[in-house]
Amino acid sequence: MEPLKQAKNFRGPEGPVVLAILDGVGIGTCKEGDIVSRANTPTLDWLSQNALASKLKAHGTAVGMPSDADMGNSEIGHNAIGCGRVFAQGAKLVNESIASRTLFNGEVWKELIQNVVGHDSKLHFIGLFSDGNVHSHINHLEALLKEAKNEGVKKACVHILLDGRDVSPTSALEYVNRLENFLSELKKDSDIDFAIASGGGRMKITMDRYGANWGMVERGWKTHVKGEGRQFVSAHEAIQTLRAENPGVIDQDLPPFVIGRDNQPLGPIDENDSVIFFNFRGDRAIEISMAFEEEEFNKFHRGPKLNVKFAGMMQYDGDALIPKKYLVNPPGIDRTVAEYLVKAGVKQLAISETQKFGHVTYFFNGNRSGKFDDALEDYIEIPSDVVPFEQRPWMKAAEITDRVVGAIEGGEYKFIRLNYANGDMVGHTGIPQAVEIAVETVDLCLGRLVKAVKAARGILIVSADHGNSDDMYECNMKTGEIIYDEKTGEPKSRTAHSLNPVFVYVYEPTGKVNLRLAEHTDLGISSLAATCLRLLGFEPPEDYTPSIIDVG
Repeated sequence: MEPLKQAKNFRGPEGPVVLAILDGVGIGTCKEGDIVSRANTPTLDWLSQNALASKLKAHGTAVGMPSDADMGNSEIGHNAIGCGRVFAQGAKLVNESIASRTLFNGEVWKELIQNVVGHDSKLHFIGLFSDGNVHSHINHLEALLKEAKNEGVKKACVHILLDGRDVSPTSALEYVNRLENFLSELKKDSDIDFAIASGGGRMKITMDRYGANWGMVERGWKTHVKGEGRQFVSAHEAIQTLRAENPGVIDQDLPPFVIGRDNQPLGPIDENDSVIFFNFRGDRAIEISMAFEEEEFNKFHRGPKLNVKFAGMMQYDGDALIPKKYLVNPPGIDRTVAEYLVKAGVKQLAISETQKFGHVTYFFNGNRSGKFDDALEDYIEIPSDVVPFEQRPWMKAAEITDRVVGAIEGGEYKFIRLNYANGDMVGHTGIPQAVEIAVETVDLCLGRLVKAVKAARGILIVSADHGNSDDMYECNMKTGEIIYDEKTGEPKSRTAHSLNPVFVYVYEPTGKVNLRLAEHTDLGISSLAATCLRLLGFEPPEDYTPSIIDVG
């Protein structure tokens, strides 16, 4: 790759350029549900008046999703911010691979199907069960099931991870009913045995990330693989019963369950079975993939490695090769901001707590594990607390800020990127009071960054990867009116990401740098990459999304 060119009219600030990503903090369009505007945010309010201010798209085609009806997420958001361009992302890649039949003509699909047909064994599908299009899509699952039948598979087991996070909080039965109807149609005039075999909430089993809570993965292993746990005759019965026993619980927090016949689990994973983890997003798919694939495994008592054929929808970690087999090739992302800066000799720091650590490192670097240069990059992970986010909405924002302020004052780094996870992780709980505290916590910490950047004569960029806490109530898409729960009379909570734009503030405290907003309009968050490079004194690559600012 060609090295960056120094800008002729600006060599960068005296202090560092600091990129603060306020995860899940967007610009709300529905006043009642916009907790960001409700919260006390003196720092954001001050920046809106004293910094260059604009807004950016953070969803849909602006971040590589199939359509503008698709919400953004932290994975593709950090991809876009870190690589400066828009790549076709997971959902779109899978859609195209299914439509073109590239997936079904691929060697991995054929190997898994031939294994099942040859051994008269079971084909298993594990994944997030909704149409949220953030980690997975039920359309993909149905397409795989239909093709499996066409290719001679007789027994398939679906292990459902209930969402309630990227879709409505208590919508699980809608998807169960849809799949049950789909399977009934599929089984007409056929002797196939396709059924739901186990399940549980996505925040209870299987879908941990960044090694934050391996106990979740262990519970998922016992549920899906061993068929251990409380049995029900159907997923419908399981969900209704568990909801009645846990008043107020939302889908993501429902306990695990096993579907049984004659007191025997319907679909444990046995030798010579094939298993597909049908999530396309990587962060919450890596750990369960490791449990299936690693010869020596010590994260929990798994037992000997199963002799099964395992594949992911995509490869979730390209450097660590997890998993080894996958159905759809991920986007090839190269020439990221971090790589360019390493080539230019710029010392960098990336920091967040565990929940978003992989986002400011792995995803920011184009789905690449590890550093480009150990001497020029430092990564700091602040361990997240293993408690419900609504019980500790401040999370680790203060600890992150302590380290960043120290780094700014130390003068070692020219580029610092950080992620405050609060607005997103607490936003997913659907509890407005906790979300308000989360947003105010981030704003308080942001105030400390403003002071530190000013003292160091650096430049601060504040933006987000997508919205969430700005849209906490369900509303009528046509009228904008809040939808109320018929039983409680309270607004129906929304736990998914929003389709709202995000703000961007560029604060240069000295007043000696001639910064102005560029004439480009309708930009997305991929423009933050060129913005960072320009503020560091470089000319961005020509194919990067244009910078939001001009200098000089």
